[in-house]
Amino acid sequence: MGFFNGGPCSNIGASTKRLSKSVRYGFFSHRVPPVCRYVFLLILLAIVSVSLLASFYIYDKSDLYEMKWAGANINDPGISIVNIHAGFDETSLLLKEKFPSASLKVFDFYDPRRHTEISIKRARRAYPPFPCTQGIHSSCIPLNDHHADKIFVTLSAHEIRDAEERKGLFLELKRVLKQDGCVFVTEHVRYLPNFLVYNIGCFHFISRLSWYRTFEAAGLKVIKEEKSTPFITTFILNKHGI
Repeated sequence: MGFFNGGPCSNIGASTKRLSKSVRYGFFSHRVPPVCRYVFLLILLAIVSVSLLASFYIYDKSDLYEMKWAGANINDPGISIVNIHAGFDETSLLLKEKFPSASLKVFDFYDPRRHTEISIKRARRAYPPFPCTQGIHSSCIPLNDHHADKIFVTLSAHEIRDAEERKGLFLELKRVLKQDGCVFVTEHVRYLPNFLVYNIGCFHFISRLSWYRTFEAAGLKVIKEEKSTPFITTFILNKHGI
């Protein structure tokens, strides 16, 4: 799995571009001593290197995509799985391999008018969609009530920047989830370890408290938190909180 397309490194790149103009016309002017410029460049290089190395570890070397928290492989043709993403889909094929007999439905809630992050557009151009992926509005999933045994939302729900729209998505997830089903929400959260790695890119993430508020507003309960690394959290939700 690559870590440059659609991930935090893309956000770092966007942040670097925003800083480039001020750096070019300010810090590197003739009034700044050369030694200060070199020190600044070394610090900047160290920050970017740490971010890249951490992302390589998170996305390519950790067990993130083994999805161990999703349960053992189930060869039950009656099980129904739903995968929700924002156009950058690295998990549908993995879910199909992990649950080969399950019914898998894949939905893409990306709306260029609402979800304006440049990295999403780049990732959508680079990666073709999973077969039979259906585009949806984030608050309208075309499934019957109590349809899904497992719902996966991996590194995508944070792209919904508006809290009310995000709440609408999770209300829909609750509606289509079976009474004994689970929702698996995997995200970076805005806290110290991610700030140390992604610096200002960390502010693109959503805080743990905000996630809990969204889940509670939608009537979903966190029954467990799993961490594949210190930088990634999977919230496991159900309707009962047991």
